[in-house]
Order: sequence, then structure tokens, then C-alpha cells
Amino acid sequence: MIASKVAARICALLGFLALPALGAAPASAAQCGGDFGRFLGAMAREAQAAGISRGVIDAAFSGLSEDQAVLAFDRRQRGTFRKSFEEYARTRVVPARINRARKLMARHAALLSRIERQYGVPKELLMAIWTLESDNGTGDMGKRPVVRTLATLAHDCRRTELFQGELLAALMIVQRGDLPLRDLVGAYAGEIGQTQFLPSSYIKYGVDYDGNGHVDLRHSVPDVLASTANLLRTNGWQAGAPYGEGTANFQVMREWNRSEIYRKTMVLFAQRLGG
Repeated sequence: MIASKVAARICALLGFLALPALGAAPASAAQCGGDFGRFLGAMAREAQAAGISRGVIDAAFSGLSEDQAVLAFDRRQRGTFRKSFEEYARTRVVPARINRARKLMARHAALLSRIERQYGVPKELLMAIWTLESDNGTGDMGKRPVVRTLATLAHDCRRTELFQGELLAALMIVQRGDLPLRDLVGAYAGEIGQTQFLPSSYIKYGVDYDGNGHVDLRHSVPDVLASTANLLRTNGWQAGAPYGEGTANFQVMREWNRSEIYRKTMVLFAQRLGG
């Protein structure tokens, strides 16, 4: 696995991630390549057909240009893990992270217990995911405008259907009022929030667990943890069953990340938290 934290995340996402898209682009999907402005015009029509308001579309697409840094990073980081599990885990499962995660488990004990009862996902695994993805919201969640990132990747013809779907999902997040456009920022593949959901997964699995009427995966710890648990449960998580390598739940975790090395690291972190 490559050493850079952000690069490692993108390598995992673009090489292995199985979070499902909002859906394949429709038959009338925008034509990739060519003039970027014309492409955005076609995407605007698709968005309107999907129920996105003209105001949201205009605000999101106004002055938009391709992000060449996103394209360069995408091309540079496609590939597989380049480290063994032992090498990778040694850099991720470290005492400082374990100690912080344990303190947060104590602070959020009631919340974690409620989520575990409702969704069946162990609190230790939720804490492992939360820590590995963003250092519990204290680390790098990305600073790139998600709409620009996804429009850039959708315009590129290699995975246009995937990212056209993600772009529509990102606009839907704004349309629903979950995040304002100014907060729709993320990493190099458009992933958002403290456990790094792609927009389609934000729409599909996001839970308003704090009850404020919005799914906020950037700022709300209850929403972040419940949504993470909901993704696993919806994809077949078996409550009370083991989740180490070779188990059914370990296979379910492919819906989080297809990389066996990453999933083994998640399990190791959870085991360390559990003592």
C-alpha cells in the first residue's frame, strides 16, 4: 500500500471500494469527453429530470471548471496495495490512535450501545472504521469541492457512468438540505465525511440519528456512526456473529472496502480496542 494517507484512501476507493453507486447513468446520459461546458449542460438536464431544482444546479455548476489535479491524482493512484498486511497495519494500528479511540468509546458509550443494539454492529468495529477513515473526524476529510471533483471524473470517459451517478447523488445531498454546497467538500474521489461515504452511499445508507432533520456525515457523530452501521447491516451483517477473516461478516465488510488487507486492519484495530 502506498504510504500517503490520502493516496492510500484513493487507492482503496478506486481500486477496491464496493460502495454502490446511485445507479448506472440513464440511457440519455451525458456524453463524456469533449467540451466540458456542453457536458455540464447535459448533466444539468439529467439532474432536473432526477428532481434536482434549477437553483441547486445553477449554484453547483456556476463557474465550474475541470480539476486537473483530480485527474492527475486519479491516474497516478490507480492500482493495488503495495504493502503486506503486516506492513500496512503497523502504520495504521498505533498506540496514539488506540488510546484516542478508547477515550471516545467511553465518551460515546451510550450512543454506541444504542447503535449496536439497533444495527448489530460491534462498537469496537465502528470505532475502528471511524478512526481509520478520518482519525475520528480530526484528520483529513478532504478539502476539494465535491461537485467539481465528481464532474471532472464524470467528464473523463473511463468511469463516466459511475461518476455521473455520484454527481447526481451529490446534488441530491444539497437538494435534501443535508449539507449546504459550501460544506460539500471531500477527497479526491468525492468521498464525504468522517467515514468517507461516496455520495450515493450517503443517500442510500445515511441516517439522521440525532433527529435534527438532516443527515450530516461531516459534523454529527450520531449520524456518522449510525450510518456506518446501517451500511453494514443493510448489506447482510449478522449481529452477534464473528467478523474475522473467513467469516460471513468479513465478507459483508467488502461492501465497505474490497481490500482484504484493509479489512484485516479494521478487524485488528477492533480487536485491540476490545483488549
